[in-house]
Amino acid sequence: MIRHIVLIKLRPEVTEDHIQGIFADLHSLNLPGILAIHSGCSESPEQIERGYLHGFTVDFTDWDALASYQAHPDHKRVGAALVAAAEGGLDGILVFDLPC
Repeated sequence: MIRHIVLIKLRPEVTEDHIQGIFADLHSLNLPGILAIHSGCSESPEQIERGYLHGFTVDFTDWDALASYQAHPDHKRVGAALVAAAEGGLDGILVFDLPC
C-alpha cells in the first residue's frame, strides 16, 4: 500500500467552504486502486503545522495505482483547484508518498 499525503497552506482569503468543496470533489474520485481518502483541517494539540492547516491522504494499492491517479484528468482538475487555493501556488503544497 502507498499512502499519498498532501498538506496545504491556504491563501488567507480562501474560505473553509471553498476548501471543503475541493475536498468533496477529491472524495468523489472513483479511480481503480484507491483504497481510502481522508481529508480535513489539523486539530493537532502541538500546533506546529507551520501554516499547513489542511490536508488529505489517499491510500493506493500500489505505485501503479498512484501513477494512474496522477495522470488522470479528474486528479488534474482537483490538483489545479488546490494549487489555485494554496498560498504561493505549488509552493503552498507539500506531498509525501509513504509505502506502508
